[in-house]
Amino acid sequence: MQPKLSILSPDLISQVIDEAFQLLMNPGIKVQLPEARDLLAGAGARVDQAREVVFIPENLARRAMETVPREFTLYDKKGIPTVHYGGDAVHFDPGSSGVNVLDFGNRQHRPATTQDLIDVVKITDQLGQYDAQSTSLVCSEVPKDIGDLYRLYLVLLFSDKPVVTGSFSAQTTGTMIDMLAIFSGGRQALAQKPTAVFDVCPSPPLIWSQFAAKNLIDLARAGVPAEIVSMPLAGAAAPVTLLGSVVQHAAECISGMTIHQLAQPGSPIVWGGAPAIMDMRHGTTPMGAVETAMIDAAYAEVGKSFGFPTHAYMGASDAKIVDAQAGMESSTTAMIGALAGINMISGAGMLDFLASMSLEKLVIDAEAIGMAKRMLKGLQVHTDPLAADMYEGIDFKGDFLKQRVTRRLVIEEQYFPSAVIDRGSIRAWGQMGSPDAYTRAHSQVQDLLAAYQPPDLPAEEVAELQAMVERLAWEAGMDKLPQIDR
Repeated sequence: MQPKLSILSPDLISQVIDEAFQLLMNPGIKVQLPEARDLLAGAGARVDQAREVVFIPENLARRAMETVPREFTLYDKKGIPTVHYGGDAVHFDPGSSGVNVLDFGNRQHRPATTQDLIDVVKITDQLGQYDAQSTSLVCSEVPKDIGDLYRLYLVLLFSDKPVVTGSFSAQTTGTMIDMLAIFSGGRQALAQKPTAVFDVCPSPPLIWSQFAAKNLIDLARAGVPAEIVSMPLAGAAAPVTLLGSVVQHAAECISGMTIHQLAQPGSPIVWGGAPAIMDMRHGTTPMGAVETAMIDAAYAEVGKSFGFPTHAYMGASDAKIVDAQAGMESSTTAMIGALAGINMISGAGMLDFLASMSLEKLVIDAEAIGMAKRMLKGLQVHTDPLAADMYEGIDFKGDFLKQRVTRRLVIEEQYFPSAVIDRGSIRAWGQMGSPDAYTRAHSQVQDLLAAYQPPDLPAEEVAELQAMVERLAWEAGMDKLPQIDR
């Protein structure tokens, strides 16, 4: 029996949904893309063209949401089903779009580079706790015009795992889809076996920008999964109450799904987000706050009431270094997300309000994820009777280690962490030089980078991808791409 966290009563879920539908009519949704407004108007919504506001009737939204797939699968490059969106399946990937990295040597944050992203991909590729890659860093030496597609380019070169990604402009979405299609055998094959999901972000409160709405439409028509990342900011860009933010999240997701499904009924889309409270003392957006995690768990429960696939940004920390705060916030919110049954949980490795990535934190977070996944397995019945037979011949002695059943079941019952987690004696710890978790994690990072083996990719497909990105880089003003060694 999978343990579950429930944070809303059925009555509250119904009220959240009712009020979200009310918001679709009053004040309505600001939709800045004319094409999206035309889709909604053609389906029966009232449009105030001057204000770019659309009033979406509940029956229209519900008809559109009926065509949303309740589950779909992401595949790796070999065509193996890897990530299941739907039900209570739980998967993890690193956080996305960080601009800095924490340098182990001086514990300072610096702008991320190509090599930093490659290192993140290499480590994630070898850690089974991560079910998918993410385009986790924005490389500082590459022009902004191609920053989104360049990071996808690096992930595709260095990993077979499916990818959680996203574009920074409407102009690059199609290009990124074409990049993915190279390894899938074309766009149609990619739609049949998608290898990536694209984050699409409404702007709080209740705004679908030209870029975001265009992304929804393009992804829908390409059959590539979209993942709505609604970001209510409680007390600033959303009501101060947690439930108020959940209502706004629902309204933004419902309106986005309506646009998406009107563009292409049946195209896969995810009920996701990256909300936060606002810390009024500092003017910051703490992703590691328990209240932020509560909004996540609550909105996921609302999405699950419709049967939709779910996503959340959890497992990150607002700490600036890998310390006790980082461990507390990251492991707590990762466990909350897992117990809430959220299908994809993004955020591992991230510090400083999602601005920075740490390789050492990435491997520490993998251990927290391993424990969370063990928790999800719950208490399993391996024997019948549960224990009585194991006492035969014990004679009040602690000799269970000698039993064959102990040797057989210990690997089923226990999660065995890597050497990043210290479970040895204090004497053994002292003999190793008394390393703290950060130091042990750095050693693990070095071992993983040394052990990495690149995926076996067809040379002609790699050459096609490289030629495409080199041309785009030249058009963006680069003489050549950064040196990459596979």
